[in-house]
Amino acid sequence: MKLAHPKTATFLVLGIAVATIAGAWGFQLIGGLPPCPLCLQQRWPYYIAIPLMAVGLWLAGRDPWSYPVRALLACTAVVMLVGAVIGGYHTGVEWGWFEGPTGCSGGETLTPGTRLDQAAEITVIRCDEAPWHLFGISLAGYNTLISGALSLLAMAGSLASKPCD
Repeated sequence: MKLAHPKTATFLVLGIAVATIAGAWGFQLIGGLPPCPLCLQQRWPYYIAIPLMAVGLWLAGRDPWSYPVRALLACTAVVMLVGAVIGGYHTGVEWGWFEGPTGCSGGETLTPGTRLDQAAEITVIRCDEAPWHLFGISLAGYNTLISGALSLLAMAGSLASKPCD
């Protein structure tokens, strides 16, 4: 089984993307780790890639070497590359390399018109503090790696050459 075969690449990208977004939701709902605004932005590429790859897998069942399958893989590669960039930015914010959004990185969230009872209800999930690490890598770091790998896998599937019959 070649990873670069369009049908294999489509299947793997779809499966890994579903597992990754399920893991993110698991950390949120079961693990009690609420996502920050940057975490939520990192989910959007998955929400785009999963339907693309579901359609791609359906089309690949008919003809894995067809132009639509390869085009969907190429689009997914770009989408997941954007996801890797967002994840890399978030990782940089966590490490203090980049300044994060003011709404979740210690910036002022209160305005002069904010009442005291409103201020008590504001919960800020910080983008610049990683609540979880494994081997020194945060969830944003793992997302960067996974998104980058999915982008490369999708591009390899898109550019694979059809074997001679």
